[in-house]
Amino acid sequence: MEELVTIILAAGKGTRMKSDLVKVLHPVAGIPMLAYPIRVAQETGSSRIIVVVGHQRGRVEAAFHDDSIVYAHQEEQLGTGHAIAVTEDLLKGYAGDVLILCGDVPLIRAETIDAFMKAHRGAGAAVSVLSVVLDDPFGYGRIIRNKNGDFLKIVEERDAGERQRKVREINSGIYCCDASFLFGALKQIKTDNDQGEYYLPDIIGIAVDEGKHVQAVETADFQEVQGINDRVGLAEAEKVMRRRVLLHHMTEGVTILDPEATYIDGDVVIGRDTVVYPGTHIKGGTKIGTGCIIEAGCAITDAVIGNNVHIKTACVIDECCINDSVRIGPFAHLRPRTVLEKDVSVGNFVEITRSKIGKGTGVNHLTYLGDADVGKKVNIGAGTITCNFDGNRKQQTVIEDNTFIGSNAALVAPVRISRDAVVGAGSTITKDVPEKSLGVARSRQRVYTDVPERHRSKSGK
Repeated sequence: MEELVTIILAAGKGTRMKSDLVKVLHPVAGIPMLAYPIRVAQETGSSRIIVVVGHQRGRVEAAFHDDSIVYAHQEEQLGTGHAIAVTEDLLKGYAGDVLILCGDVPLIRAETIDAFMKAHRGAGAAVSVLSVVLDDPFGYGRIIRNKNGDFLKIVEERDAGERQRKVREINSGIYCCDASFLFGALKQIKTDNDQGEYYLPDIIGIAVDEGKHVQAVETADFQEVQGINDRVGLAEAEKVMRRRVLLHHMTEGVTILDPEATYIDGDVVIGRDTVVYPGTHIKGGTKIGTGCIIEAGCAITDAVIGNNVHIKTACVIDECCINDSVRIGPFAHLRPRTVLEKDVSVGNFVEITRSKIGKGTGVNHLTYLGDADVGKKVNIGAGTITCNFDGNRKQQTVIEDNTFIGSNAALVAPVRISRDAVVGAGSTITKDVPEKSLGVARSRQRVYTDVPERHRSKSGK
């Protein structure tokens, strides 16, 4: 395989985004848009990936921890030609092909770049440009050809004459160049244009003047090469990318009942025969096993979910580990560092955080468990809470195997309920309950017969 280096342009601020966040870090389907051209470069076999950074350089570099990526700093943004020029020191001695991608073009596919590279190498071109024909090419650099159809140059919209503006074939901003030609040509670029910048497209005219072969390789899908400039473009890219994600899952055996109303991030993994209902948001690095049911209105983020799990309507699950055959909800809230072992049942209006719930345990309704270690086959009665915060720090509650916690119990941590013990309903437990014991902590019921007439029940009349 011929060697390939990819340069990705990601130095611009993205003023039209009107954001405090640099443009290339805005997410598309839950992933920073810069991640997509990086992945394309990796999938097309690049031996090195150079990302040119400028605005918010530290944030961009911090977002990607990959040994295959190196960074070049464009301190002043003096144009695309200048952006490529700052990579020269990193490519000294390299004589292979240089693929140039844009960090704000997230919809480009590896298959398209593979075909582009094949055309570039097949033609033996010094420079190839990926182009597309538009009905309305306004704002884009035009591919200018002679009467024979030979590619002569690229003219930017700002610098184009009336006849040139009528040309419908535009420059996508994606190039492949022979490295030995590229950096020599960059030294010849001038700033005699409307913006006073070093335009990368000017290398086409330089190559033609030197008698080198250049070509524009047309692609049919404008969406793939469309750059994101503002929030409108971001929303359009989001819609396209999410549709791609959903199509991938459906072709892999996942049932998505209403793709128009289902939102799944690009890094989510879902097993076959899982069913996802409308209104569901599945985010981050969530992994879901086979044969699961995710009912309507659930929000799941960075969770690991086993096989045959049933998550009922309107559950919120964040950074949890859920094992096989668990039943959750409806209206349950599982917060970070929650682990549910196999066959656990979590019912409606239950909140669990930083807790482990053992195999076969039922936490069926109206319960809060925080900082709890709950054993196997435990019954947690309705209205039970762990009082885990003492005003200074979180304290742990331990509930061992086969215990029975009656309804409306308050377990004041730190406290341990040992195996086979029972906590009476309505108890406030502040001391450990030993094995096979009954813990009851509530005031004695009193019955008063001399109740004034106005306080007596009026029912039964």
